[in-house]
Amino acid sequence: MMPQLLVLLIGLLLLLPVHAETASTMVSAETIRLQLAHDADNAGNQSAQVRLKRFYAERDYQPVWIISNQYQPILDTALSFIARANEEGLDIREYNSVHLQQLRTAPEAETALALELGVTLSLLTLAQDLNSGQLSATAADPDWHIPQQPFDSVTFLQQALTQDDLQHALADLAPGMPQYDALRRLLRKLRQLAATGTRWTQIPEILSAIRPNTTHPAIPLIRQRILEAHTAYAKPEYALTTTESEWYDHELETAVKTFQQQHGLNPDGIIGRHTRRALNTPLEKQIQRLRINMERLRWLPRNFGDRYVLVNIAGFYLTAIEHHTPVLDMRIVVGRDYRSTPSFNSRISYLVLNPYWNIPNSIARQDLWPRQKRNPDYFASQGIRVFSSYRYEYELDPDGIDWHAIEKHFPYALQQAPGSLNALGNIKFMFPNPFSIYLHDTPSKSLFQKDIRTYSSGCIRLEKPFQLAEFLLGRSLDDANLTQQVSSSKTRTVHLPKRVPIYLVYLTAWSDEQGDVRFSSDIYGRDKRALAHARWLEPTQLSRSF
Repeated sequence: MMPQLLVLLIGLLLLLPVHAETASTMVSAETIRLQLAHDADNAGNQSAQVRLKRFYAERDYQPVWIISNQYQPILDTALSFIARANEEGLDIREYNSVHLQQLRTAPEAETALALELGVTLSLLTLAQDLNSGQLSATAADPDWHIPQQPFDSVTFLQQALTQDDLQHALADLAPGMPQYDALRRLLRKLRQLAATGTRWTQIPEILSAIRPNTTHPAIPLIRQRILEAHTAYAKPEYALTTTESEWYDHELETAVKTFQQQHGLNPDGIIGRHTRRALNTPLEKQIQRLRINMERLRWLPRNFGDRYVLVNIAGFYLTAIEHHTPVLDMRIVVGRDYRSTPSFNSRISYLVLNPYWNIPNSIARQDLWPRQKRNPDYFASQGIRVFSSYRYEYELDPDGIDWHAIEKHFPYALQQAPGSLNALGNIKFMFPNPFSIYLHDTPSKSLFQKDIRTYSSGCIRLEKPFQLAEFLLGRSLDDANLTQQVSSSKTRTVHLPKRVPIYLVYLTAWSDEQGDVRFSSDIYGRDKRALAHARWLEPTQLSRSF
């Protein structure tokens, strides 16, 4: 499929002979105005064309890159920047770099106006994409509800030209966060490997998990795959000295544990199906994973605030950050595939100690009602009370209800009392959102040791809930009197002195405090869906894309 900006550029070339005969007459305020007027009905990218016309209208149609038949030095600055768009994980086809370079070196005077307008068109689009993302977030991922930040690329470029500092202004367009820089560096390295024809070793199906201090015929292949990971990621643990042995020794165990930790798995050294799946991720897929996660980072705000909570849904991790420094992290449990946790942002405003669980009707109908039908004592054993409505005014005796007579509609409201059985544990954290999602404690601590932690109904279960309470309140549990209040078993609401921003995002590639990139599984298939929407090709495929 031909990129829309290329359609516009070809349109410019086709129309040029009508309006110009020499470079000096072509690249002028008058020829620019006439050319843009003739492009009014072009069927290409209308938003890009609107930006282009507005840019030149605001400068009285004066040219930027070719003045008095002379190429200006900033032309090559702009062309060089456009040519490096692929380093940002963007689809370079959208910016017509190859065609602009051909126009730059073409001897024909007739192409000068197309070069002037084409460079501006591509630069405006690239600036917009670098700042806010190349894709529409909601179109690429319907479960993404964090608004993309507005950005005016026309005003940006006008100001950059006025301040005579185009190179530095362009360099500041991409996100400045260390996470983005780490993904960009690794993208460059993996693409270099792909350009040499590198293919990562595939591990055949393993019937049973391979444990340390055992022998297995797949071990030499696993050793080879770990050495390939050393070439890609330069982790010293991956620099194995033994390559042929089928014995799963301590050196390989250390390397496997490091690999598991890098790929969001429980670092137990046991090579099971999740570890094998991570080992078998193709190089090309890892490159695409980096690209789509760089795009997600471009969707995010540039300023998260001085203190905030970041929940990585795909990575099963929560991090509390203060003054750009992580001060707390913990494992989390997120929604099941059919009750997936969406991406959104809000502000945590209060927490509830010893909370009641007002059970949503969907969970009552789909999960709990069938259990009560199988076991008439189930609700009583779990401290679950039955009410006539969600006003919780009139409690009903579950023994007086014929649970098998209920049809599809579940007509009751269920509520679980505080206590050791309560699914929310001893504390929950509340923030306004349309999804009825919150963070909470859990009695099911063993789930935090699982590789893939998709067990909730959408809410976030926390490994260290009271440490998060200390962060949010800005003081210890004892100072806040929380320990005593929890021990009282009474339900209490504690408002935060200042609301704290929270961002729930879906990242399958990110960097840790040391700048090392880590990966996780695409648990909800959102990478696959977004990449299908993007239809991105790699540089090695571009020669076949036209």
